[in-house]
Amino acid sequence: MNKKDLSLFKDWFSDYCQSFYPANDEDRSNFMLKETHSHSVCANIVKIARDLQLTEGEILLAETVALFHDIGRFPQYAKYKTFRDAISVNHGLLGARVLSEEKVLSHLPLDEQEFIIAGVKFHNAFGLPKIKDLDALLLLKLIRDADKLDIWRVFIEYYDGLHDHKASAVGLGLPETSKYTSDVLACIYKKQIAALSNLKTLNDFKLLQLSWIFDLNFKTSFELLLERDYINRYVLHLPQTEEILNAMTFLRSFVNEKLKNV
Repeated sequence: MNKKDLSLFKDWFSDYCQSFYPANDEDRSNFMLKETHSHSVCANIVKIARDLQLTEGEILLAETVALFHDIGRFPQYAKYKTFRDAISVNHGLLGARVLSEEKVLSHLPLDEQEFIIAGVKFHNAFGLPKIKDLDALLLLKLIRDADKLDIWRVFIEYYDGLHDHKASAVGLGLPETSKYTSDVLACIYKKQIAALSNLKTLNDFKLLQLSWIFDLNFKTSFELLLERDYINRYVLHLPQTEEILNAMTFLRSFVNEKLKNV
């Protein structure tokens, strides 16, 4: 693909997003959140891809995956009024279906279409699927890192209350209490991603988001994590207990060690 292809995709994406914008302020805030997020993920993925010294064609493919990775969020929210896949639909699979049904990628070579579809389909999977094609696997790792880096921003801004009209679907409807679940916290020490099924409170969700650090793939991703001070900014919105603070120290040590060895 080339720059003209990407320009056409951006125009299509803008029109697609606009088609969902209603007069209702709450719904509009949720749709706008995902449109803004998608463009931010594009910026992240280009930064990581350039630092890896990928070719111009590979960078264009990566940015296309980032642009479309959350396309399924729009019909998902329109129908179910939630971003919770567990009680609605897998937005990655839905996004892949939207791209196929709308024939958005039809003018691209078949292998490029398949790479983009796979990136959209599996960007939100619990773990990396078994993909033999190394190019497809690289794109998938790129989108998963770039996505996490902006999701952390989105939620920190939500927790900080920086916007007058919060996107209501961000908090997933979990109760905002001072409690958290020991099993979720334990995942950090095990260097595991916590499972959504174990979440009971909004604090659990914050800990789950921090456990995504163990799923990062590239040096630039860890550098951006530190540069944006995400761990410390999350700590401000967690109970200041000794076990929470110790877990955050453990996370910082993990990141610093990764930067030495990645």
